[in-house]
Formats: sequence, structure tokens, C-alpha cells
Amino acid sequence: MPVEFLGIAATHNGSETSPRSGAAFDKEYTLKLARAHEDHGWDRVLFAYGSGSPDPAPAAAYVASRLDRLQILLAHRPNVSYPTFAAKTFATLDRISDGRLTVHFITGGSDHEQRREGDTLTKDERYSRTREYIEIVKRIWTSHEPFDHEGEHYRFHDFVSDVFPVQQPRPGVSFGGSSAAAYAAGGAEADIYALWGEPLEKTAEQIEAVKAAARAAGRTTPPRIQVAFRPIIAPTEELAWEKAHRTVDAIKARKENGEPGVVRHHRRGEPENTGSQRLISIAQSGERYDRALWTPTAAATGGAGNSNALVGTPETVARALLDYYDLGVDIISARGYDLLGDAIDFGRHVIPLVREEVAKRDAERAARDPQALVEAGR
Repeated sequence: MPVEFLGIAATHNGSETSPRSGAAFDKEYTLKLARAHEDHGWDRVLFAYGSGSPDPAPAAAYVASRLDRLQILLAHRPNVSYPTFAAKTFATLDRISDGRLTVHFITGGSDHEQRREGDTLTKDERYSRTREYIEIVKRIWTSHEPFDHEGEHYRFHDFVSDVFPVQQPRPGVSFGGSSAAAYAAGGAEADIYALWGEPLEKTAEQIEAVKAAARAAGRTTPPRIQVAFRPIIAPTEELAWEKAHRTVDAIKARKENGEPGVVRHHRRGEPENTGSQRLISIAQSGERYDRALWTPTAAATGGAGNSNALVGTPETVARALLDYYDLGVDIISARGYDLLGDAIDFGRHVIPLVREEVAKRDAERAARDPQALVEAGR
């Protein structure tokens, strides 16, 4: 299977290095950024979720109705709506987008953030709820007869939807997390398992944990693997590293000034979620790993999700991404700090290099062992 690229569908131009210049939902910028991804070789964009952020579902519908090819990854927290309602929302959005929707279910790694919207469950309870929620949504998407549900977290009777997805049998389900509970839930239910960028050795360990969880759930085909990075590229290595250090300086300056949107705020000072804890631990153990992985961006943001960088020329970053592809990663999530400019540069200078080499490698593998390539899902 060819490698795929996931960008960010931000609703304004702010990032960790610069404050936004307009409203939280800037309609013109949202479309401009999405169109830049579509025009420069990206496959899909993520509409993220935050307790106080613009609702990603109507923002995704707005973009989907105006672009023809770009796929949508919609982030959704199960605590914010009942699964019967959510399933209809997703099916409607899949209709609006002509079958371009994937849903990324977020369990929630911070008690403080979850409680902002009334969610008081513990972390383990949240994972249990998410798993049940996904099971219900999948059934609603595919069931044309009314059914009852009596579960640990949800109960309803005689429900059937009148709106069904374009995609058959259903849209894809994406899931992320780095704890044992996350592996168990995502290994059982996800079509795509999302990880944050870590050194190759640790990424390989996480991939094996996801595969083991999928086998334990009785699956014969594990989820596809997605890994996320913050690429920092420039025409030369020297310029790329200068840019990287300027980026961290800008993050730190905004943090020192107390500006919003720079770091993830943890109620007790340390992150509760395993993924952020891992990023902090990796940063404490070293700044540089493998070909191009650089951790000071993660350290500066307090282990905020998707915060490890890949630094270098387009050729260096492309080779680093191919190292992850060789581990079994076939979806690359990337987001720069200048959201629009970096999306264009990455699309122009990195994506073609990776696609070309992946096609070459897949052709070579197919020539050597056609059946092995089929079994690998590629």
C-alpha cells in the first residue's frame, strides 16, 4: 500500500511559535490551509478537538463541501455526545464529503481537560467507554434494522438510523494512545493506530504492542500504523538546524511571556497520559536520535502531543520517514510551525521523495516475494 500523508486542518493561523492573528474560527484561513494540503500532495487533514476550540465537525463539513479530493480525519471525544447522535453526524459528514471521512476517537489523557466538559470518569473507565462507543457507532453505521443496546456505559432501545455512510461497509476508525489500556482498546477496534513520533527502537516496540493487542482481540489483520512528527526543513543542514533552534527559542519566549496555546497545562505539573510521559522521558535521555529526530520541541511544550521534530534537508527528513516506513508505518502525520508555509514546503519537497522511494521499494519487494507484500498489506 502506498504511503499516506496526514496534515493539520487548523481553524486559525496560530501555533506554538506565534499567536493567532484573528478569530478562533477563521473561515477563510481554514479553507486556504486545507486547499494548500490538497494542492500539494497530502492525502488527508486532521480536524482536532479541544474543550474550548471550534467544533471540528461543522468545520470539516465546510471544507469537505468546497474541496474535491482531500480526505477528512475528524477527532471526536465520546464524552461530548451520545453514540446514536454521533453516528448520524459522522454518516452525514461522510455523505457531504462523498466518502472521504475517517473518525479519530479520543479517549482523553487529562482529567482536568475532560472535566471541563463534565467528564468525571477515570482513565481506565474512559477507555472502557471509548471501546463500547466505537462498537455502537460501527453497528449503527451498518445496521438497517432497529436494535437495543445494554452496556456498561450506554443503554438505548429500538434504534435505527436513516442516514448511512457512503463508504461501505463503513468509514475508517482511528485511535491513539501509548498505555496498556489504549493498546487493548485500539488493538481491538481501530483500523488505524496513531502514535507520536519516537525513536525508531521505541516505535517498533509500540507497533509490536499494538499487534499483540490485536491478536489478543482475535484479529487476524492488525491496524495500520500512523506516526506523527513536527518537520523542520531547509535547503541545507546548517539552515535547518538554525531554524530548529529559532523554533525552540520562539516556543520558550512565548511560554515565558505566559501566552496561551504554547504548552499543555497539567493540573499537577506532570502529564497524566502515558504518551506525553514517554516524550518527556525521551527528551530527558537525549536531544537527537536516529537520522533526524530532535526532542527539544517536545521538552519545551511539556510533552504536548506530536511535538518531536525531524530536522534537516528534505532529503534527510525523507530518509528518516522511510526508516519508519520500513518498520511498518504507512501513514505519516506532519505539521510544521508555520502551518500554511510548512504544509506547502513539505508537500513540494518531502512528500514526492518519500512516495517515489516507497514505490521503488514496494516494486522491489513484489519482485522478490509477491505473497509477502500482499500479507504485509502493501
